[in-house]
Amino acid sequence: MRNGKITYRLIIFALALIFGIIFSAPSFTDKLGGSKISLGLDLQGGLHMLLGVETEEAVHSKIKSIAASVNYFAKKEDVLIDSFKIREDKVDFELLDADEAAKIDGMLKDIKGLNVQKEGLKYSVGLTDAEKAETIEYAINQAVETIRNRLDQFGLAEPTVARQGKDNILVELPGIKTAADEQRARDLIAKAAHLQLMAVDEKRQSQANSMSEAEAESYGDIIYPDVKNAQIKYVVKNIPVLDGAMLTDARVAFDQRTNAPIISFTLNAEGARIFGDFTGANVGKRLAIVLDGKVYSAPSINERIGGGSGQISGGFSVEEAHDVAIALRSGALLAPVKMLEKRSVGPSLGADSIRQSMIALASASVLVVLFMIVYYGFSGILANIALVANILILVAVMAMFGAALTLPGMAGIVLTIGMAVDANVIINERIRELLRDGASIATSVKKGYENAMSAIIDANLTTLITSVVLYAYGTGPVKGFAVTMGIGIIASMITAILGTHGMFDTIINKIEKSGNTRFWFGYKRV
Repeated sequence: MRNGKITYRLIIFALALIFGIIFSAPSFTDKLGGSKISLGLDLQGGLHMLLGVETEEAVHSKIKSIAASVNYFAKKEDVLIDSFKIREDKVDFELLDADEAAKIDGMLKDIKGLNVQKEGLKYSVGLTDAEKAETIEYAINQAVETIRNRLDQFGLAEPTVARQGKDNILVELPGIKTAADEQRARDLIAKAAHLQLMAVDEKRQSQANSMSEAEAESYGDIIYPDVKNAQIKYVVKNIPVLDGAMLTDARVAFDQRTNAPIISFTLNAEGARIFGDFTGANVGKRLAIVLDGKVYSAPSINERIGGGSGQISGGFSVEEAHDVAIALRSGALLAPVKMLEKRSVGPSLGADSIRQSMIALASASVLVVLFMIVYYGFSGILANIALVANILILVAVMAMFGAALTLPGMAGIVLTIGMAVDANVIINERIRELLRDGASIATSVKKGYENAMSAIIDANLTTLITSVVLYAYGTGPVKGFAVTMGIGIIASMITAILGTHGMFDTIINKIEKSGNTRFWFGYKRV
């Protein structure tokens, strides 16, 4: 040890303290700009929802996708098929030429997880049990990820979206305070955002208002209403030309003629090729743009459309266009979600929680500070300086990463105070043990830190591992507790091991010259 000098330990501690002061300051006052700690649902109020995933729709969606693939392949290879019907869990069709069976068999063989039943030239194509289970599992995980992406783009701070149970999703939205914001968030979450480009059945379009759904199905059609006027109906082919799975981007734009908000979308390479081929082969016919079962427009195809881009116009407001674009960019929900439980948390409850938690935090801090000073003397003051630095660093790191502070997180801060002080208690006790054995003050300080090091590292490392596990597998408030604990433990390692040691290095000569161990360490050497 280099006595009475500024060491690297003190320099590191000073830099950490400065970092803590600068980056934590905006969180303590509204007058300063910069990143601040956001408050969780339980502190600032918001919306708590439990959603159920309608998994059977995911299976039906997969069947429709298979039907689209079969239909596209048949047209591309000039394979004649008849009696093409899409059911809930299978698609039925019949070949008109036995010589083309090999083509269809080869195409179906390349698709994973199919259960193909064949009777002569009649095909019934469904999913295997394993594929159904995999499709359902994927749909639930996809719903979690899609909803999370939508809410992130919506602009909410620290939304919680996590799977709960077998097929439920927990959603917590801090900061939702008005009924309008709540409804908008709910609409965005629930929106399927299933985009389809579908050919209008020109032969039967005149019968749109008189034809039944069953009759339309017998012709391989489906009837959809117009988004602006439900009385206007469209008869479209039930096999889409392409769907939103081939979409790569969606942005809000403005019509050059009317300046009305529209949605401009871009397709991937496969989608662009299919779109170009279809429009080139169907000039003069109409193509319906269908979003979530409603026709937004059905323009006539004037020429082949290349480039893989298109537009959706439907009398959107700017806000509606923005939300639809978010939903399209984040991807369609393979399976719809339904509301199982909704609970609003008022900001007044959060204010009460903050007030009570701050009282607990302040009380704990004052008691700890007084105890350290009374019991350990000046070394207790050094420990308290390290404790303040620990809290500032914790707040600074949370603010930088935009972490949300929850009620359990505040409990984690209180616990962090105890953990940080505990390290200094161990160090001071080791120093006092050496003083009792007659070692010099400088040697007691040096050996005290060395002897305490293993116990401090072991205790903090095991707690840190627990925090990581809680964050990985916990949800909402549990994650908030894990975050504050994890950051607090790392900060305490810096402040306790390096900070107080560096301060002792600086004043060790003064301590030895004084020889007053009662003042410096709270222990009077006999």
